[in-house]
Amino acid sequence: MDGKLLARLGAVVFVAVAITATAIEMTRKEEEPPVQTVRPSEDTPADPLRQAQRRCQLLGEAAARDTECLRTWAETRDRFLGATSAPVSPQPQDGR
Repeated sequence: MDGKLLARLGAVVFVAVAITATAIEMTRKEEEPPVQTVRPSEDTPADPLRQAQRRCQLLGEAAARDTECLRTWAETRDRFLGATSAPVSPQPQDGR
């Protein structure tokens, strides 16, 4: 076989496969997953940490200097990392 003829034959086969794959993909019907809406329950108490986060968000750049926001962020970080804050006991000072 001639090299040009082999190249043309390969190109025709490639195009035929591409067109077939496109036709199959276009005719396939996709099943849409059922949409589940999650509504907050009416009797769910508001999370005070969430409210504090929103307040700090609204403060914008000033929140970096707000002590309550710094405390809120520390609590959020601890909750995210799963760290429990153990009470810090004062170290006895024996005069050394």
